[in-house]
Amino acid sequence: MMPKMSVNLAGVSFKNPLITASGTFGYGREYENFFPLSTLGGISTKGTTNEPRLGNAVPRIAETPMGMLNSVGLENPGIDFFIKHALPWLLQKDTTIIANIAGSTVDEYAEVASKLDDTDVYMIELNISCPNVKQGGAAFGISTKSAQMVVSAVRKSTKKPLMVKLSPNVTSIVEIAKAVEDAGADVISLINTLLGMRIDINNKRPILKNNVGGLSGPAVFPIAIRMVYQVYKAVRIPIVGMGGIASFEDAIEMMMAGASAFQVGTAIFTDPYTPVNIIDGIKNWLFEKNIDDINEIIGSVNEW
Repeated sequence: MMPKMSVNLAGVSFKNPLITASGTFGYGREYENFFPLSTLGGISTKGTTNEPRLGNAVPRIAETPMGMLNSVGLENPGIDFFIKHALPWLLQKDTTIIANIAGSTVDEYAEVASKLDDTDVYMIELNISCPNVKQGGAAFGISTKSAQMVVSAVRKSTKKPLMVKLSPNVTSIVEIAKAVEDAGADVISLINTLLGMRIDINNKRPILKNNVGGLSGPAVFPIAIRMVYQVYKAVRIPIVGMGGIASFEDAIEMMMAGASAFQVGTAIFTDPYTPVNIIDGIKNWLFEKNIDDINEIIGSVNEW
């Protein structure tokens, strides 16, 4: 008998703990050529803003040792297009759909969340790594005050379960996590990308037109594990871990650190079958270890 793979986050059921990460999977249409989307526990959609966005100027992707930098800039067709065209198609795919949303102001976040309240999307993931244009451009997620402010506003504008995605570019991830929990988050996801930079030594210019970008991939995995582990010990709500997961061993490690589910992103660019391989690998590992329920490994790391 194969082990139970389903997990529950804030009352939302996932057939397995693997969720494709926002910004790396689009709306899943291209990947359906490789495997049925119903294989996945969930999909976190491309980050959506109130109005369509063209994103940043190119080049906006750069390879790095064990990862990549991106400064795509939240290119997306806007929330109205998403609700009318992308979401109905996604909801037919027998997997749990999470709408990732972003904004430049608190009001924009709240408006986007409010529009989703009348849809059948399962959960909202709030990207608070966006710059607050009314407060000098600093990301909402880098201070407890601004993080609480945007989460509180969104919490008032929707009844949907709310996942808040945390930035690692902070002095204390635990303080931010506790702040968003107090403000009404039902789930926390972490980590978003780390800020990085590459330079072309021949023309002496940054490789990215935006100069800096978000670092993702295996290089950030140990940092993600550390932050998930720290947050797990500090909050009462479930955690979705992400950052550099590329194998079933990585995913199990993330869950042992405290994640109830996990997101896979950059690894899919290298091998589009990565999600399927991770799910199968976890099932086989649990079976070999005589573990009947994947929930048994959540937070199971033994400290020295």
